[in-house]
Amino acid sequence: MKNAHRPHRTAQLAVAAILALLPALAPAQAIYRIVGPDGRVTFSDKPPAASEKATALSPSGRSAESLTSGELPFELRQVMSRYPVTLYTGDDCAPCVAGRNLLATRGVPYTEKTVKTPMDVQALQEISGGSTVPVLTIGGQRLKGFLNAEWNQYLDAAGYSSALRLPSSYRNPPASPLVPLPQAPVATPVPATQPSPAPESVLPPPPPNPSGIVF
Repeated sequence: MKNAHRPHRTAQLAVAAILALLPALAPAQAIYRIVGPDGRVTFSDKPPAASEKATALSPSGRSAESLTSGELPFELRQVMSRYPVTLYTGDDCAPCVAGRNLLATRGVPYTEKTVKTPMDVQALQEISGGSTVPVLTIGGQRLKGFLNAEWNQYLDAAGYSSALRLPSSYRNPPASPLVPLPQAPVATPVPATQPSPAPESVLPPPPPNPSGIVF
């Protein structure tokens, strides 16, 4: 009779072991940094109330927007180092918006450079041989104009596959001018002028002494 109960007992122990491992296997929950109406800061794994301001933190405790390229998957960092992606855009440019949306949909990390000033246009001509936007560079490859199939083809060839996507919490750096704007020179403070000293009063010479008396 004892042997008949052993398989049942073994199954119970196996189930208990699996249940004990479930908390360790569960994905890390988002942690929220909550600022209440009174300014008090608390941390919780529950979403904040409507009257509270909160920032979602990564499991390591950092703000989700503060993730850097060093925290990205190793394979994606390798592709980024070999074939960095840069997007050159301009104002009122529908193809630029389409290209930006494609990169965002694919989860491709990229740097955006805006072309607005004559110096930007000149720099773009040196890079791409033309002055039209958008221009996409993938490593040393330059793609002029937006063509969905062409951009996807080159991104796939570079290794930016659907399996290597940016985490949803990652934010690309903000767009910046292709040619940095010159900084205004720092005005040198003019030293305050010192008042000129008042001239010394000159006494009139004594009147002549006709009597010849010497004091």
